[in-house]
Amino acid sequence: MSSPSPKFELFTRFAEVGKALGNSHRLVILELLAQRERSVDDLASAARLSVANASQHLRLMRKVGLLVSRRNGAHILYRVNDPAVLDLVAALHRVGERNVAEVREIVGGYFRERDALEPVSRQELSRRMRDGLVTVLDVRPEDEFDAGHLPQAINAPLRELEKQLRDLPKDRDVVAYCRGPYCVFAFEAVALLRQHGFSARRLEDGFPEWKASGLPVD
Repeated sequence: MSSPSPKFELFTRFAEVGKALGNSHRLVILELLAQRERSVDDLASAARLSVANASQHLRLMRKVGLLVSRRNGAHILYRVNDPAVLDLVAALHRVGERNVAEVREIVGGYFRERDALEPVSRQELSRRMRDGLVTVLDVRPEDEFDAGHLPQAINAPLRELEKQLRDLPKDRDVVAYCRGPYCVFAFEAVALLRQHGFSARRLEDGFPEWKASGLPVD
């Protein structure tokens, strides 16, 4: 029997990467790691998994090159190995929205029902920030904000946003962002802001996409 061709060997390895993405918990973990480096315990808590289950998912994704890890004292810290990993996940999102009826139904029913307005593009937000025309709200948790955020952004985690409304100028548009295009924090923040009389929209995606596009971050 002849040995497998180099192309077949390559496709086998590519299939292993695809298989590693074929789990909803792993996609959640990748979204969390796109914000900052995290320990296993931290990821397990944020993803609502047991530590053992989270560890298993992390080891599998590290094995195929999606993640890298390092030791920090008693903890193992994980991060995304390459920005192309996030491009791969974004492509998965696009294919799903374009071709899977159930995905379109969820996006149209849950997300667009909460915000039917066109989101603000990264380019438009960058221009409006330069011109001083907008208040930018980062509604992610404080630890993710501290690890990196858009310039001039104000950290207002969703659970604390209502308390901070009185400090926000009402004569400027507000743009909210969070972890990515399907992060519900931004949708809920925009709805709350509009209820209180603010002119509010959301960024088209989130902090990882902004950073990956080469736009400035703090």
